[in-house]
Amino acid sequence: MNWQDPVESLNYLNGKPAANGDIRTEDADFIVEEVLGFELSGEGEHVCLFIEKQGENTIYVAKQIAKISGARNRDVSYSGLKDRHGITRQWFSVAVPVKTTIDFSPLESETIRIVKQTRHLKKLRTGCHRLNKFSIVVRNIDDLADVQARIEQIKQQGVPNYFGSQRFGHSGNNLNLAKRLFGGEEIRDRKLRGLVISAARSLLFNLLVSQRVKQQRFAQPIDGDIFRLSGTRSFFSEAMSDTLLARLAEGDIQIAATLPGDGDWLTKNDALAFEQQVLSEYQSWVDGLIELRVKVDCRPIKLEGANLSMQVLNEHSIRLDFDLPTGSFATALLRELVNVVDCSHKSHLSQQGPRE
Repeated sequence: MNWQDPVESLNYLNGKPAANGDIRTEDADFIVEEVLGFELSGEGEHVCLFIEKQGENTIYVAKQIAKISGARNRDVSYSGLKDRHGITRQWFSVAVPVKTTIDFSPLESETIRIVKQTRHLKKLRTGCHRLNKFSIVVRNIDDLADVQARIEQIKQQGVPNYFGSQRFGHSGNNLNLAKRLFGGEEIRDRKLRGLVISAARSLLFNLLVSQRVKQQRFAQPIDGDIFRLSGTRSFFSEAMSDTLLARLAEGDIQIAATLPGDGDWLTKNDALAFEQQVLSEYQSWVDGLIELRVKVDCRPIKLEGANLSMQVLNEHSIRLDFDLPTGSFATALLRELVNVVDCSHKSHLSQQGPRE
């Protein structure tokens, strides 16, 4: 596998797209907004800020909130990291005593805007939001007919729920660190170690999904598969039956694949044999995750973009609007639609590194 771009060699559900196109030609071409999925209480010891940012990364904004509030950097929380290149709206929270009022207006600038401010009884934790709403413009498309046909396929079949290349670090550097970690080298920085472990599990999961696609086992369960109850983190294993297949067809449940770690392997029978054979080349990584006591887990193999729609802007440009559950990647959907060039990478080369 090419660790410089570990997503490039993964199998496509309907073959590689014929069309090429550009994303993030400008920040307004890539808009993401978090949807919490629950109501904030309006009271409590945590101030919650809904921030719109452009050209800034999440960590930079969090540090500015800490500076204004007098909190430690680690005491400012957010549900998820959002791209620097684009217009993103996301929630942050910081502990502020109930009787204390802090003016957060100095946070605002040409690139940062406070959309909403309220209080809540608890801090916002990683992954607490329900979904992300995307609005993405793809420009310079050279085969619009192929894109239009693929949109219909995606609506009907979904796409492989691959982790995106950003999970693996610049030029796959997190995977190089994972190889060293599982080779016995210590990573003392706790945050970096967490990123490396996450990248390793993401790679293993992608390999499992890619092989299911290759062997035409993406839509059909294998004996011993695990299933996720849609919209929840609950999973179960059950013998094949007409009822199970009907629930799968209705979208009530989803086929899932293992995220290896400490604990009994979640799949059984043929599915277990399949997964272990696919990952046999990475057995030392699986063993390493067990030794590090990373809890075994699972993740749906299919990603469906809810409310997916496409607007043709002109003969070479489209706008895509869709919702994705927390933890999934818009690039996984785009990958099945068009061979994209991320123009933000080009502009990034001419700039200094992202602000921290």
